[in-house]
Amino acid sequence: MADPATYRPRPGEIPIEPGVYRFRDAERRVIYVGKAKSLRPRLSSYFQDIAHLHPRTQQMVTTAASVEWTVVGTEVEALALEYSWIKEYDPRFNVKYRDDKSYPWLAVTVGEEFPRVQVMRGAQRKGVRYFGPYGHAWAIRDTVDTLLRVFPMRSCSAGVFRRSKAIGRPCLLGDIGKCAAPCVGRVSAEQHRDIVDDFLAFMGGQTAGFTRRIEQQMRDAAGRQEYELAAKYRDDLSALHRVLEKQTVVLGDGTDADVFGFVDDPLEVAVQIFSVRGGRVRGQRGWVADKEDDADLAELVQHALMTLYQDAADEAIPKQVLVPELPADLEAVEALLSEQRGGPVRIRVPQRGDKKRLMETVEQNAKQAMGRHKLKRSGDLTARSLALEEIQAALGLADPPLRIECFDISNLQGTEIVASMVVFEDGLARKSEYRRFTVRHEGQSDVAAMHEVITRRFEAYLRARDRQGDEEPGIDPETGKPRKFAYAPSLVVVDGGPPQVAAAQAAMAELGITGIALCGLAKKLEEVWLPDDEDPVILPRTSEGLYLLQRVRDEAHRFAISHHRTRRSRSMVESLLDPVPGLGETRRKALMKHFGSLKKLRAATVEEIEAVPGIGPATAESIVQALRDGSPAGPAIDTRTGEIIDDGEGST
Repeated sequence: MADPATYRPRPGEIPIEPGVYRFRDAERRVIYVGKAKSLRPRLSSYFQDIAHLHPRTQQMVTTAASVEWTVVGTEVEALALEYSWIKEYDPRFNVKYRDDKSYPWLAVTVGEEFPRVQVMRGAQRKGVRYFGPYGHAWAIRDTVDTLLRVFPMRSCSAGVFRRSKAIGRPCLLGDIGKCAAPCVGRVSAEQHRDIVDDFLAFMGGQTAGFTRRIEQQMRDAAGRQEYELAAKYRDDLSALHRVLEKQTVVLGDGTDADVFGFVDDPLEVAVQIFSVRGGRVRGQRGWVADKEDDADLAELVQHALMTLYQDAADEAIPKQVLVPELPADLEAVEALLSEQRGGPVRIRVPQRGDKKRLMETVEQNAKQAMGRHKLKRSGDLTARSLALEEIQAALGLADPPLRIECFDISNLQGTEIVASMVVFEDGLARKSEYRRFTVRHEGQSDVAAMHEVITRRFEAYLRARDRQGDEEPGIDPETGKPRKFAYAPSLVVVDGGPPQVAAAQAAMAELGITGIALCGLAKKLEEVWLPDDEDPVILPRTSEGLYLLQRVRDEAHRFAISHHRTRRSRSMVESLLDPVPGLGETRRKALMKHFGSLKKLRAATVEEIEAVPGIGPATAESIVQALRDGSPAGPAIDTRTGEIIDDGEGST
């Protein structure tokens, strides 16, 4: 690891102008690119006391061996240069978005003498007008096939076009009226260009004029008693309506906008973008990417905007961009996009109405994309095998940890302390083996609670082992089912850092448990802590092993929180309903079973409570009065997670 002092620029050497800087490692590879309104204070911040830097920044400056910078005229130029270098150098410490697939676009080669409509993938090219992207190529072909009867432009390849021109006979599309056949001179280049312009205008959202024009042409033809021509216009109008029906109106004001939705976790971020033109969704794209640094949402938004638009055609940039949070350098990003588009571009956060609801829909799509990605990744046998091998190598284990048990503590200001144990076998959750603990230790110490839970888990293991004798390990001979706590794990994971790991190690040592690996996973920085080690094990953020440990830890946290909420809700019901005469434990359980949560019970009327078996009118009125008198002044806050607690509704 390099000492940043060895390559720190001399005092006064760094300019105060805006610019872009690059950190390089000992092999001259660019590992980080950044920009600044003023280079001197920004770069100086990297060379302060290393203990004051964010851990990811610490890792970057100690990996680097040199820093260099380039002065530019404005912050907008700095922004453009920063993203061009990120694309060129692919630095490891910058956020990088990569599409998880190459999306198909509906493309029109407007730069050719006889423009062609086709499906295109990959990087966008000059002289081509793009629409989309679409989820599937067949959706583009279906749209084009429908519209060619109204806008009979060229759709054939260059080879087919040259062949038809050479033999003087059009292809099948020309014969059936889905191409104006410019290859054989049925229309001139200018006339074909007019057809293309109409197609582009329709795809660009100017649809009302075309439908009105065709309706009028249909009426005029019928008035002249040209019924075959009127029928053709009728079919053309039907084709336009079929295309429009597939493009749902989401913004009634006909807005052109791109709407971004984000969902992220400590390792990955899912992005979804809806392209809205003329108030209709014309395309959708999205990806799940690794987060290479600890960027907040504003930085993720800015990176996504620059990634999407830096190589986009001018007309592909809309007037409005709707995002969940404004980018870190709003003015610079807006100025750069406006310059690229040749017109004003406004980036805003929708607060209400259709735009707000549309953004919620996009975010829901991002959440589903993240879920599908995680499910696909966790179900991949190769990925799971690789994850176990990486954990084995990182922790120095003799064999891959085929059975992993993870423990998490949940409490609210020291009350109703509970713990969870989740089990993963061969990299998959074994939910039948999950266990919950009610912690007997009083106080707010997660460390003491962890010691107690680990002790109780392995005391149960020792008792089960002693009972087994010569029987088959872990199997109840009468039922054939696994015994409770009968199997020893290959690896114990605790949610937390060195204090929690030390507590678990002490508990296992006191019971004489050996041969079982132990580690802790600290949530903030995703560091893996081993017993008695001063420094954590840092797994690469793209590591399958880290991904598996994270899933195990998050599942333990979810399971603990759900148990904690259940117990807290039950205890609150008991305390609130103590003043109600004649309401014993049986009827309390009946109330909770009927309503499901304290929140729903509070919202119930006297008549609804009377519907519960065993509850009469007088008792129901007493329950409503007791709940009204005991209502809290404000929402409860989980001090450990910072989340608002909603009396048993939902899960984490």
